[in-house]
Amino acid sequence: MVTGHTTEYLGNSRGTPRLVVGGAFDSGIFSVLVEEHRYFFSNCCKCWKYLSMLEKMEEFNVEKVIEEFDSLTKDAGRVQKETLQKILEENAGAEYLQKLGLNGRTDPESFKACVPLVTHQDLEPYIQRIADGDASPILTGKPIATISLSSGTTQGKPKFVPFNDELVESTMQIYRTSFAFRNREFPIGNGKALQFIYSSKQFKTKGGLTAGTATTNIYRTSQFKNTMKAIQSQCCSPDEIIFGPDFHQSLYCHLLCGLIYRDEVEFVCSTFAHSIVHAFRTFEQVWEELCTDIRDGVLTSRVTAPSIQTAMSKLLKPNPTLADLIYKKCSGLSNWYGLIPELFPHAKYVYGIMTGSMEPYLKKLRHYAGELPLLSADYGSSEGWIGANVNPRLPPESVTYAVLPDIGYFEFIPIRENSEDRTEATFLCAESEPVGLTEVKDGDEYEIIVTNFAGLYRYRLGDVLKVVGFHNSTPKLQFVCRRNLLLTINIDKNTERDLQLAVEEAGKLLLGEKLEVVDFTSHVDITADPGHYVIFWELSSEASEEILSDCCNCLDRSFVDAGYLSSRKVKTIGALELRIVRRGTFQKILDHYLGLGGAVSQFKTPRCVGPSNNTVLQILCGNVVKSYFSTAFG
Repeated sequence: MVTGHTTEYLGNSRGTPRLVVGGAFDSGIFSVLVEEHRYFFSNCCKCWKYLSMLEKMEEFNVEKVIEEFDSLTKDAGRVQKETLQKILEENAGAEYLQKLGLNGRTDPESFKACVPLVTHQDLEPYIQRIADGDASPILTGKPIATISLSSGTTQGKPKFVPFNDELVESTMQIYRTSFAFRNREFPIGNGKALQFIYSSKQFKTKGGLTAGTATTNIYRTSQFKNTMKAIQSQCCSPDEIIFGPDFHQSLYCHLLCGLIYRDEVEFVCSTFAHSIVHAFRTFEQVWEELCTDIRDGVLTSRVTAPSIQTAMSKLLKPNPTLADLIYKKCSGLSNWYGLIPELFPHAKYVYGIMTGSMEPYLKKLRHYAGELPLLSADYGSSEGWIGANVNPRLPPESVTYAVLPDIGYFEFIPIRENSEDRTEATFLCAESEPVGLTEVKDGDEYEIIVTNFAGLYRYRLGDVLKVVGFHNSTPKLQFVCRRNLLLTINIDKNTERDLQLAVEEAGKLLLGEKLEVVDFTSHVDITADPGHYVIFWELSSEASEEILSDCCNCLDRSFVDAGYLSSRKVKTIGALELRIVRRGTFQKILDHYLGLGGAVSQFKTPRCVGPSNNTVLQILCGNVVKSYFSTAFG
């Protein structure tokens, strides 16, 4: 509530303007105050002056945002030093930094000399103390009030990651930057976005901190909604659906809202490509039911959550004409090709993260998208954002991310090749000293190190990236693979990318029978000697024994790593095994992660299931219907 006429124009430590009215103003409730107190402001000249200024700031100017980004990246080295200085000044009193003997120094040389490279495991004791309620400055100068949860798909359980207002700010900065470049190439009007986004349940840690997935923490901020409005990306669905208690009910109603607003939908998006594919696979199963809901104006009985029912009752009215149109559109499609533009005639593109573990879904996504372009979203993780896609016309397989030099301090460990075999060299070589953001070389590969405003210092993210040019003086990065996701038994080293390529090659054998791999993962079985690779496939329909035997052999031959080939030939690695699982098995895996508190928006199918993922392995093994062993190497 506004309590006085006193006004003061301020900037916070990151340079974000805010207005203080009567000594207290929250920029997140600005839009509410504008409407509720417009009369008050209009009768106070000084207040009205600042109100008008902030309203102008709310208007999104594509060219201005691009100019600001270009200005930042022209002298990325200087910006990086200033960013590190800000981080260290804000957190100088943190126990972690003091114990390392930094003594208030903020220069890169002292920072690198005193602060070691770390993994999440190294910081876990500190983060756990924060989660348990220790409010002393442990990792950051100001107390951490919120914890983010990683997806948990790599290690089998979510990691706790500190979350604060600075991470919210950098998220909004990434959204604005990428939208500016995207909208310059693919301009949209003031329509709506069909966003398949979902919040997970938040809970309180032992110390009373709010904990939820990184996406949930973002969706629940006022800044998110304000930014989505500013960049013309308002969701078709009301908040009750995004924050609904049941994912399946929320997904159904996302689809229903999209159809209700079909003429206003200008793009379709989700955090990950998997969520979009999953949504339209679901549409194939429920489209007639959706038509019935629209025709009668009555929501299906499958939606039982009162909050969702109430929200949908305000939107859903009898519309036989729309129902008949959708029915006709769907009936006229050939194997659902071009479903998205058929349903949403004014959609300009499909948008989401499409790299790394999302690449296997691109084929199906292109099938649904028809001629609509696929635009890959930005690069980041639960620990924070790194780069924006400023070349949106590049296909997802070639997308690059320009690093924003002011949202964190970044270092890169060069991955040196010291033999003719690239894969073996990449993962067996001795590590070099990290280099700075502007010291990386075009064409080289690196592991990225992150220092952010939320208490992560020289944190190994575990991603391998390739530098593919520069935007001014900031590098453009291409995702290569996760460094710790490896299929390995002895001297073999196969990455997530190697697995994906093998599955793609073997999957071509299914085309003749009009089958496809719905999803896949892998496991290294060392219960017998020699150990062997196990590949799990879920198929769209049943395949013949002959085809599946051929697929198994093709998978085995498609791993071209020299260590794997030589080991297979001398039989120190056993024959690859292909296990076919029941339809719906990967849905059970998704449900398992949702049960751990994860969000669908954040879900990534684990591509290599290790010992720490025992529950997932049990789900897979308990649903095997057929098994084949390769005869490719005799």
